[in-house]
Formats: sequence, structure tokens, C-alpha cells
Amino acid sequence: MARNRKEQDLDLAPSRREKKTLGQYVLALLLLLFTLFCALPVLLVFISAFTDEKYIVQNGFTFFPKELSMTGFSTVMRYGAQLGQSYLVTIFITVFGTFLGLLVMSMYAYSISRPDFMLSKFLSIFLLIPMLFNGGMLSGYIIFTKYYGLKDSLWLLILPLCVSTMNVIILRTYIVNSIPSELMEAAMIDGAGDYRTFFQITLPLLKPSLAAVGFMMATAYWNDWQNAMLYIMSDSKKPLQLLLINIQKSIEFLLNNSNVPASVRAAMGGTIPQYSATMATVIVVIGPIMVAYPFFQKYFIKGLTVGSVKG
Repeated sequence: MARNRKEQDLDLAPSRREKKTLGQYVLALLLLLFTLFCALPVLLVFISAFTDEKYIVQNGFTFFPKELSMTGFSTVMRYGAQLGQSYLVTIFITVFGTFLGLLVMSMYAYSISRPDFMLSKFLSIFLLIPMLFNGGMLSGYIIFTKYYGLKDSLWLLILPLCVSTMNVIILRTYIVNSIPSELMEAAMIDGAGDYRTFFQITLPLLKPSLAAVGFMMATAYWNDWQNAMLYIMSDSKKPLQLLLINIQKSIEFLLNNSNVPASVRAAMGGTIPQYSATMATVIVVIGPIMVAYPFFQKYFIKGLTVGSVKG
């Protein structure tokens, strides 16, 4: 009987493998179609940025334009010096804000993850309060400008996004579930304090989760425009997002104003490039993020999944 069962299992094995292989092919095909549907809008943005404005007005957006032009990019590049300055401001805010936020949130997460820390419960509840209650934009504006005196300061582009409740929870979960407590206990037995235990043991093991949270923070800093619109007045402190909003407003003004000088229209090729310039600004914004994302993808996935499973 045992031999017959083994023979039956061997006979069924190839069919099971075929079913498994067929299922993998179907899943791969579905994922490929989903990826294609997600990639098509991005591809359309790139193509439209190089399409002639008159062709877009007459024929609409298409993947196969017959007339190409660099008018949209040339309109954006007219802000050359200011565009470079805004890029520097945005890069500084993104790098420094992400670094500062990761340092503060990882230390916070380490504190509330320690069961022997007497303020861990209080700090955990204190962390959740901003998720339930919000003072609103007006009260925040008054506090930041009148009491903190940070009007037209780059700190107002960094501090509001520096700490996020959800990011602290992700880091805390990773510490509890993926970093053995025995390592930290052994370090303390050897005479290491909390700071040394955190910086030499916990922080190096937090790299996957830090990469995932850091990428989300960097994306939030890079795309932030509301704080800049509320608090920044100087051209030298305008981030990239605020500059691109001003470019769009300038184009809308030229389109809605019938008294635009003929020399301005002639400089733009006779047509104000509303649609192609809009697509060009999108490329200017998302380009660096698209380049950086593949390098952080493996850490992004690992940091979000490993900490959610008890090892």
C-alpha cells in the first residue's frame, strides 16, 4: 500500500508542478498588465512635455505625437537661476529634515519600546494625541509666526514634517519584533548605557526600517508646498514646489490677460505653452524621486514587512 501511494504521488507530482507553473504565469501576466496601466500615465506625461503646444490644442494628448517641441521645457528653464536656487533649498530641506526626523523618531521609538522605562506609557499616549486632535492651520500659523518668530524661515519647512506618529509606530514595532531584546540586555550587563546601546546596537539594526521611513519622509519634504506658501516670502528661500506653482500662475496670467505684449508671445513661439509646460514642471518635480526610488525599493519593502511579523 505504501508503494502504491508513493507511485500515485509521483504520478501526480508533474501535474501539480504544471498547475503551479501555470498559476505563476497567470499571476505574472496580471502583474505585468497592472504595471503597464500604472506606467502609461507617467509615459504620457513625458511624451506630452516634448509635444508641440499647438498639436496638443488641436489633437489632445497622445502617445504618438507628430510634432515635437522643447517649448514647454524652455518656458520652465527661463527661471534658470531661481530654479537652481530652489533646487538647492529643496535638497537641503529634504536631506537635513529627513536626517533630523529619523534621529528624533528613532530615539523616541527606542524609548517607548523599553519596558523598563517608566515614561514609556505616557510618551506612547502623548504620541497618539496629534492623530486625534489638531489645532488647525490658523492656530499653527499664529504659534509659528507670532510666538516662535519663524516667519520666512527654513525651519518652518523642516519642523512641521519632522515627526510623524505613524513613522514612530513603524520604528517602534520594528525594534520590538525584529531586534532581540537579549542583545540590549547583554550590552547593559556589560556596562553600556542607553545612549551607547541605542547608537551601537539598536541603530545599526534599524537600517531597513530607517530606509523605508526615510524614503517616505524625503518624498513628503520634496512634495511639500503648503508650508512654503504660508510662511516663505524671500525668493532665495523658495523651494522647488512653490516656484513651480508660481510658474503655473504666471502661465495662467498670460493666458487670461489679453494685454500681453506681442514680444512675450513671440519669445514663446507665438503660443503660450500651457499644457506642455505643465507636463515639463511635473517632470522637473518627480524626476529626482523616480531616480532615487529604485535604490530604496528593497529597503522600503523589507522595512515595512519585517517589522510587522514576529520573528
